[in-house]
Amino acid sequence: MEHKEYKSINKSVRKKDAMQLLLGKPVYTEDIVPDNALVVKLLRSPHANAIVKTINTKAAKLVPGVVDVYTWEDVPQSRFTNAGQTYPEPSPYDRLIIDRHVRFSGDVVAIVAAENEKAASKAVSLIKVEYDVLEPVLDFRTAKDNKILVHPEDNWVAPCEVGGSNKRNLVASEENTHGDVDSVMADCDIVLDRTYHMKAYNQAMMETFRTYTTLDRYGRLHVISSTQIVFHVRRILSHALGIPKNMIRVEKPRIGGGFGAKQSAISEVYPAFVTIKTGRPAMIIFTREESQIAGSPRHEMEVRVKLGADKTGKIRVLDLYTLSNSGAYGEHGPTTVGLSGHKSIPMYTGSLEAFRFNFDVVYTNTMAAGAYRGYGATQGIFAVETTVNELAEMLNIDPTEIRNMNMLKEGMIMPAYYNELAAACALDKCLEHCKEMFEWDKKYPVRDMGNGKVRTAGMAMAMQGSSISNVDVGSATVKLTEDGTYMLLIGAADMGTGCDTILAQMVAECMDCSVDDVAVFGADTDASPYDSGSYASSTTYLTGKAVEKACAELKTKMCSIAADILGCDSEEMIFEEGLIRRINTEQTVSMREIGVKAQVSNTKSAESSVSHSSPVSPPPFMVGMVEIELDRLTGEVTIIDYMAVVDCGIPINPALARIQAEGGIVQGIGHTLMENVTNDASGRPIESSFMQYKVPTRLDMGNLKVEFEHSYEPTGPFGAKSIGEIVINTPGPALAHAIYRATGVWHRELPITPEQIAMTKSSKE
Repeated sequence: MEHKEYKSINKSVRKKDAMQLLLGKPVYTEDIVPDNALVVKLLRSPHANAIVKTINTKAAKLVPGVVDVYTWEDVPQSRFTNAGQTYPEPSPYDRLIIDRHVRFSGDVVAIVAAENEKAASKAVSLIKVEYDVLEPVLDFRTAKDNKILVHPEDNWVAPCEVGGSNKRNLVASEENTHGDVDSVMADCDIVLDRTYHMKAYNQAMMETFRTYTTLDRYGRLHVISSTQIVFHVRRILSHALGIPKNMIRVEKPRIGGGFGAKQSAISEVYPAFVTIKTGRPAMIIFTREESQIAGSPRHEMEVRVKLGADKTGKIRVLDLYTLSNSGAYGEHGPTTVGLSGHKSIPMYTGSLEAFRFNFDVVYTNTMAAGAYRGYGATQGIFAVETTVNELAEMLNIDPTEIRNMNMLKEGMIMPAYYNELAAACALDKCLEHCKEMFEWDKKYPVRDMGNGKVRTAGMAMAMQGSSISNVDVGSATVKLTEDGTYMLLIGAADMGTGCDTILAQMVAECMDCSVDDVAVFGADTDASPYDSGSYASSTTYLTGKAVEKACAELKTKMCSIAADILGCDSEEMIFEEGLIRRINTEQTVSMREIGVKAQVSNTKSAESSVSHSSPVSPPPFMVGMVEIELDRLTGEVTIIDYMAVVDCGIPINPALARIQAEGGIVQGIGHTLMENVTNDASGRPIESSFMQYKVPTRLDMGNLKVEFEHSYEPTGPFGAKSIGEIVINTPGPALAHAIYRATGVWHRELPITPEQIAMTKSSKE
């Protein structure tokens, strides 16, 4: 379906907060909160698994400026989860604010509240702790049914049945089968059985975790936090602190990046606890080291892929098993793992006769994992796409052609994706477009550049989702003011993604006004309508549809108010071109007149609030191609070109969509070539700063080019699907493919460092 010409949609308009950011105005948490807050700091365990035998805080409490020090003896004993997820909560309740049993190196042992940072830091250093050090489980491959239990406690609770058991170190497990996998596999000409390993990458957002808390004039807990999930933070704090949800208000200012890290409540509970205890404002700001060693990184996963195909390259069967490392706590463990199969296998719906997808998620005594852009799909797509590329190379078939033979096409039912219909799928067009733009036929062959350097190319395709179907809720309130402009209230969190702007564009399109006539407010649990929050690539698709519905409802209300002004029936009124017109007459009523009437002798509100949920989650699609130059002597990989074509339905704001894609690609490049997470013997991450944890810069990304292929998603607002997460998924397999082309070696563990390349015997030397 071709999209119509819009006035505000599919236009690159300036972001709502652009000037505030460019001019350095106070917009972030630390900028806007008062400076009289108590400083909160945390003492963290050096041990991966230990029981606190004794803790002496006397010397710490005597430090001038220290208000109090809290230990496991001071906190509620009701367990909760930090996971920012919608009901029914899939993640287990396995946390305490401070637990006597510390479960990873970095786990919290004590909370210090002081008048200033110097006093707080001094107090932390003076706390004396005696530990009963226990043997940890550090290797996730040995965790399941290990005699050492990460969570031996009896009050561990699983709110949802997801196949978990704390007595087996299992957070979750599941089996999915479609068709007779074993018999199809036995009948295949070629069977590839490969295992892939992806590390626990850190989000490395510029703004670390931080939260300010105070008591408002009604004695309610007021929380200002850098978070993606204001409503879920309210629930988490209610559970952790044992106070009613109506006594908690959570709001977010501008967020300095999240990428999923802030879909968990990493920092909020500590200053909230201090404020409840002292009655005073409190503020915590994680150091970069704390964010690196006690944040919420991507889940480390090992994915085993068995692929069965015939000699022509037809992929007949896929069998995946994913082992996921949730770390010391179960946040997002049951949900991330599902995407490793459900967002990789369906891409080959065009040829698959059968598939199997089983998984286990385990506890270990390492930093707890959480949400990260791509949310498990990134790991699964790396494994499946690399295996498909290996099949293509083995059969001497161009990798673009093998995908054309097997890929999902529009109109197909996807059994591996909950039997959803691919109602809007331009994946084949993305491949064709990218191949031409990239000049694949010219760049794919290996070219000797002299001096031990070669150039070649690799490719991959990807899919994601648009919200969690039948679960997530997006909401919007649209209000008409008395001067004829509009207010949009949302509960979704703009964290640099531009959702404030694109949702305002939707209001402008619906109400036939300028984007400048739409002011946006969010997100605040007291004022915003309920929204699941900014994650799962849901905001454009889900909250956007709520905006569209709220505007339609508001038009009906405005027609009724306009009818009262003209003294006629509302059925005679119609909204068109930013006015209300009486049918078959020249009589019109302006938005300004309706706005004024709404406030004078009126019983009808000029506002509408709508919640929306979807029974489907239409996937966006992407094809990425990379050209590299590889130095066979040093193993250095230099990216020359990275080109991608994305199908996100109709892009609401193409400039913002392109920036999303470029940012995701660069993150994927970082995961593949340089970002590394290694633990010392105690399980503590060695890469605790940006000196050791290397993230890509502008110099590492080569020449990036992103374009779009439009499809029209009938269940989305103005035909839109999501864009936020799909974009991180192709660099891993595309780069692994290019590195194989250059060296003859398949690397199945990320990152692929120069050392690994240089030290692995190349078949092309």
